[in-house]
Amino acid sequence: MAVRTGAAKGRDCLFGDILTVATDRKWLSFMRSYPNFIPLSAREVSHIGRAMAPFSFDGLYGHYFDRVIAKDAKAVLEKSIARYVAAVEGKRGY
Repeated sequence: MAVRTGAAKGRDCLFGDILTVATDRKWLSFMRSYPNFIPLSAREVSHIGRAMAPFSFDGLYGHYFDRVIAKDAKAVLEKSIARYVAAVEGKRGY
């Protein structure tokens, strides 16, 4: 992942390859391998959250070119990390 200054009409954006923007564009998910459906661990996803905490960004581009979060992407990342970790640790049912 990388934060790029000046992208998307002058706003900072995140470009991700291990995260994907969900179809509804309200959530993200995290995978080690999308073709083989191998998810990341809770520990790894928590680490992503800690690593991204100091950065500000508004937009997010996942690895599917047509799935973009145009605004409030950092908030989407933060809530998606919490949701994902809870789900893989069995603390939240779906």
